[in-house]
Amino acid sequence: MGSEDTCFESFVSREQAGLLRLAVLLAGDRGHAEDLVQTALLRTYRHWDRVAGRGDPTAYVRRAVVTAHTSWRRRLSTGEQVVESVPDRAGPADERDGDEELRAALRTLPPRMRAAVVLRYYADLSEQQAAQAMGCSASAVNTQTTRGLARLRALLTAPVPVPGEGSRWTT
Repeated sequence: MGSEDTCFESFVSREQAGLLRLAVLLAGDRGHAEDLVQTALLRTYRHWDRVAGRGDPTAYVRRAVVTAHTSWRRRLSTGEQVVESVPDRAGPADERDGDEELRAALRTLPPRMRAAVVLRYYADLSEQQAAQAMGCSASAVNTQTTRGLARLRALLTAPVPVPGEGSRWTT
């Protein structure tokens, strides 16, 4: 095994958990998130000498995860998937990652809006770093983040209807 392979393995050991948490928030499903991370790491490995030669490859791999998620969503939305049976719903990916209600609300956002919110507030990236990861301008990240936060606030602060209260059907 060469030194580049050892360097790549070291990078994966160090960054895989963080990349997986990012992917879970983007994809909303641990299995799909693992596929996204694996796809991003495979694409990165093919060009590892060049990627590692530019400094810290974390930003490059983060962008590969976001790109894989966006392109995967595009592919899935253009065709039907026929399955023999509907699988049981997976449980929360990781209890430490926070509230299921927030993850459910994140899943309602369009992919780029979700990526902007997750990169800015979960991965704690600056607008410029998030823009680099998403392949767009900082102002686009700002716009997507602002709109995403507004939608999340509306979803998470909406009052839950109580059966029988305020209903004209109440006796």
